Amino acid sequence: MRISLWSGPRNISTALMYSFAQRSDTTVVDEPLYAHYLTTTDAHTYHPGAEEVIASQEPDGEKVVKQILFGAYETPVVFFKNMTHHLAGLDWEFLKKTKNLILTRDPADMLPSYTKQVEKPTMRDVGYEMHLELIRFLKKNSQPFHIIDSKAVLMNPESELTAVCDFLGIPFERGMLSWRAGPRPEDGVWAKYWYHNVHKSIGFQPYQPREEEIPLELKPLYIECRRAYEKILSHALNQ
Repeated sequence: MRISLWSGPRNISTALMYSFAQRSDTTVVDEPLYAHYLTTTDAHTYHPGAEEVIASQEPDGEKVVKQILFGAYETPVVFFKNMTHHLAGLDWEFLKKTKNLILTRDPADMLPSYTKQVEKPTMRDVGYEMHLELIRFLKKNSQPFHIIDSKAVLMNPESELTAVCDFLGIPFERGMLSWRAGPRPEDGVWAKYWYHNVHKSIGFQPYQPREEEIPLELKPLYIECRRAYEKILSHALNQ
């Protein structure tokens, strides 16, 4: 089974990757399409460590897709942590052959965290509109998907992970609820720029709303993100 998690940035996607890494039947892969994204867009001009990321991975997205679908792994389940915006320029047909999870987060919690790394994000960077495009594509092609809200996971990780596993058709394992602190071998080379908080964790941290105000210059983007986020959640109501 090939599982694709499609996340926006700062959406507890790394914590979910660490969670699946604890499973006895699963191999995890960290953002295999990142170099493709950086080499096919202007994101390389403002993403921290972009050249290092590009040097560390296969930048040809079509080759990466073949590895996702047909690569040899030692376990029957392979979990690919992906960013939705990394799909830029690719043929989405391969999504018909993966189990697709869509991870989203309240932009009030996401934006203050993301702007610490990318000062002037756009909708392309944060992924909400592309999540909606992905949902439309999957529905049009009668492909099942499961929407995960970061807040719900942090508030009740066992219940939410059980629902994810039920969708995937694999048993929930309690080991998914915790991991050792510190860097992990599956981390991408970008971990030193993005994973400081998750490296301090030993499991899903209790939900705490962000107290930072949305900067005035980001209010228009926040409003767009909020509108898209609510549409994403509306699709989750029928799960």
